[in-house]
Amino acid sequence: MHYILIGVFVVSAIVGYFIINNVPTLLHTPLMSGMNALSGITVIGALAVTAVEMHKAGSTKLSIIIGAVAIVLAMINVAGGFGITARMLKMFKKKGDD
Repeated sequence: MHYILIGVFVVSAIVGYFIINNVPTLLHTPLMSGMNALSGITVIGALAVTAVEMHKAGSTKLSIIIGAVAIVLAMINVAGGFGITARMLKMFKKKGDD
């Protein structure tokens, strides 16, 4: 079962690399700001998995710590993405607009 998951991860990484590599430079920032929604889903998934792991009878402290790290990293990704989006949108404002 783990080999299938590793295979899916490797294939996804390769396909993702080739898709992103073919995107024109002008589209990178709008696409990255659109990925904030996906990062939000990652936060929800990390929260759900960590909560289930905390209430499971045979769970280890390591799995809970890894879940907490996943939550923190996903939240950093969401906050950074929104920060970059705000800076990008500020570039398109006129000087008189507030």
